[in-house]
Amino acid sequence: VNKNLIINGGMNVWQRSTSQASISSTSTDGYVTADRWETYNNSLGTWTQSQSTDVPSAQGFGYSLKMDCTTADASPGANDELAIVQKIEGQNLQHLLYSTSSAKSLTFSFWVKSNKTGNYIAEFVRDFGLPTRSVSKTYTINSANTWEKKTISISGDTAGSTINNNTSRGLQVQFFLAVGSNFQTGTNNESWGAYTQGNRAVGQVNLADSTSNEWYVTGCQLEVGENASGFEFEPYETTLNKCFRYYYQKGGEANYERIGGVYVSSSTSAFADIVHPVKMRAIPSYSFSSISHFAVAQPNVRTCTNISDSHSSSFVGSLSCPATSMTGGRGGALVANNTTSARFKVDAEL
Repeated sequence: VNKNLIINGGMNVWQRSTSQASISSTSTDGYVTADRWETYNNSLGTWTQSQSTDVPSAQGFGYSLKMDCTTADASPGANDELAIVQKIEGQNLQHLLYSTSSAKSLTFSFWVKSNKTGNYIAEFVRDFGLPTRSVSKTYTINSANTWEKKTISISGDTAGSTINNNTSRGLQVQFFLAVGSNFQTGTNNESWGAYTQGNRAVGQVNLADSTSNEWYVTGCQLEVGENASGFEFEPYETTLNKCFRYYYQKGGEANYERIGGVYVSSSTSAFADIVHPVKMRAIPSYSFSSISHFAVAQPNVRTCTNISDSHSSSFVGSLSCPATSMTGGRGGALVANNTTSARFKVDAEL
């Protein structure tokens, strides 16, 4: 139970969206579709990322993450990079015993499919903020448009620093899809070594060289040991609650969906308490589809003029949500303002 260090490796949870087009740069990338999977695109083509029902046959998976090239880049700049990333908290990695003689090996397994055959790189990075260390492993897509299971072995790291026992990033796992020349000037670290740009993705194919190119992945599992075991399927609500630690959102289900309880302190001042579904990784940030999508109801509905953080914690969001013509000294609710377009977003991602 809980052998998989990857969260949402089966691509079951998609809180933000099931499709995002026009991913072309660091201003349009980030966490955009499947939970816990971050997209990093430093000017290497334009992409649509989406939920796909194209999955390996008879393996138990319902969805895969699909990358579809919509604007090609056949000549990447030297520092250009496209990758799909998951970051893991350091406190979840203490049992690996890194930086000791007892450091444990890991095995990374996943299912992948693409029309473009050739060598791809999966990279593992640790010791952030210190002399960083990494491993870059090659896997080969042998047959076009065919689901293939890949297994990568990673030796334990007996050197480097102890992984911090806290909520910060302890290990980063990423799939490179395309890179510029500065990532390929040296030799890949087949075992843990100094993090050097030229040793990160030597031999990586350029998936961005044609708008015909697609790449799918699902069934990602990172586990202790030297052999891959069967994928750890868990109930949807278990995966969802793991994802809630990093991100959740409300809205979209009812015109006056309740977001949280409110105390109205004056005709123009109100404060909402938003109880998070789980303790979040850190004090989160809040964002909104539009301020006009939210209102204070007590019972008359008054459109919010602003929403801002006011002494939130990792357990409860405390927000100022002023409106006009309210009745002070009474309770109420922060609600969607007669729309299913409202999205109240709570983010504590790594």
